[in-house]
Amino acid sequence: MKLRRSRASKRGRIEIIPMIDVMFFLLATFMLASLAMQRLDAVKLDLPQGAAQPLAEQQPLTLSISRTGQIEVNRQTVKLNEIADAIKRLLPSDGNVVVAADAGAPNGLVVQAMLQARQGGAGHFLIAVQRDNP
Repeated sequence: MKLRRSRASKRGRIEIIPMIDVMFFLLATFMLASLAMQRLDAVKLDLPQGAAQPLAEQQPLTLSISRTGQIEVNRQTVKLNEIADAIKRLLPSDGNVVVAADAGAPNGLVVQAMLQARQGGAGHFLIAVQRDNP
């Protein structure tokens, strides 16, 4: 008959399964916390970076829309319903209008201003961008 030792020394084991569970819980918690800190319904817009070629020497007609909703045609403040008349008076022969909309300008206002400019005779729209610094 074999006798067992009353105190058999067992080697310690590290259980990794509970540690994996804790790590997944922490990962999920931090992901949800970081998503809760962001406004997912807001889109931040800045002028896109680009390598656009410079325009010809003649100054094109510029339609500017500010963040506050102020509209200017060649640095003259106009109202939304006056854009078509201002475009008819100031439009050069090529019919190009440069749209310089602020990053925070309401999109609906920008579209309405472009539609009014189209009624005033604007043939093509050019979008102003901020140039890349090489």
